[in-house]
Amino acid sequence: MSNTSLKEWTEFSNLTLVPEEVKGQYERFTKATNVLVREPEPEVGQSPKEVIWTRNKAKLYRYTSEQPRKHAVPLLLVYALINKPYILDLTKGSSFVEYLVDRGFDVYLLDWGTPGYEDKNMKMDDYVLDYIPRAVRKVLRASNAKEVSILGYCMGGTLTSIFAALHSELPIRNIVFMTSPFDFEDTGLYGSFLDEKYFDVDKVVETLGNVPPEMIDFGNKMLKPMANFYGPYISLVDRADNEQFIKSWKLIQKWVGDGIPFPGEAYRQWIRDFYQQNKLIKGELVIRGRKVDLKNITANVLNLAAEKDNIAQPHQVEALMNAISSKDKKYVLLPTGHASVAFGPKASKITYPTVADWLEKRSS
Repeated sequence: MSNTSLKEWTEFSNLTLVPEEVKGQYERFTKATNVLVREPEPEVGQSPKEVIWTRNKAKLYRYTSEQPRKHAVPLLLVYALINKPYILDLTKGSSFVEYLVDRGFDVYLLDWGTPGYEDKNMKMDDYVLDYIPRAVRKVLRASNAKEVSILGYCMGGTLTSIFAALHSELPIRNIVFMTSPFDFEDTGLYGSFLDEKYFDVDKVVETLGNVPPEMIDFGNKMLKPMANFYGPYISLVDRADNEQFIKSWKLIQKWVGDGIPFPGEAYRQWIRDFYQQNKLIKGELVIRGRKVDLKNITANVLNLAAEKDNIAQPHQVEALMNAISSKDKKYVLLPTGHASVAFGPKASKITYPTVADWLEKRSS
């Protein structure tokens, strides 16, 4: 809207004959426009931390706090390859990391970093066999602990399950899987989008090298196109007079629009071995010549699904329970979505205490 038009609208809205409802709509529209074009992006990931290890683009963070550490077993957070992990530490007062640190956990996070074109040949084999084991050993050394807990969120949980199945020699006491898919037989619309009859993953990887985040984001939004493409902006205008809503809206939109490229070879595996051939839950997945058997997982397991999740649907998550050998294992269905399991009012009231209470009993 030009300055002249804006002035005319402002003068129009000040007329006493204009209904209050129309004035309110105009004011919310103006506020929403300012949010989109003038206000700065919010700061994220502000919990104090230090880098204790790096490899290529990856960094291992240890969160620092004046709060006393109460639990002997440290906690390593492992995130997906396709977004930035600050969804776990979005903002002060609504941060999973901050909550866990305040509950006395020694918290670490493995940030994969942003891959460049030179990383297009990185495979899941590399992340599972070269990165996560080294990070676990660094955590054990830094915390002077004998055992470790791991929380894998989204695809980070799937990677963690493969790692744990292949590294039974490492002292893993507890694993928390948070909205991580394991069974890809029925993936909803993804199954149609990625059917090998129509989707040539080899051509995609050979053409693009790394798969751009916009392509991943577009595919996710197409699961519910009207709600995902237009819904956020309609909500912004409707609730533009709610400052707390605007703060949360800006934070989550920043994260959604701040994806990272998916390394080409890892993407090829993710689509072919998981979505097209469902090898993990069938026990057919091979990582660097080693077959992945989920029955090798014996650690205590908390497996969290979200009932409104259409990215990792509850039946995809729950399938893990019959595939592992853990004696202490629990499946919980939370009343959230895929992102709101980690951020927002339900995350703060339900997800955070569910995880911390379960870990607390198993971390002495």
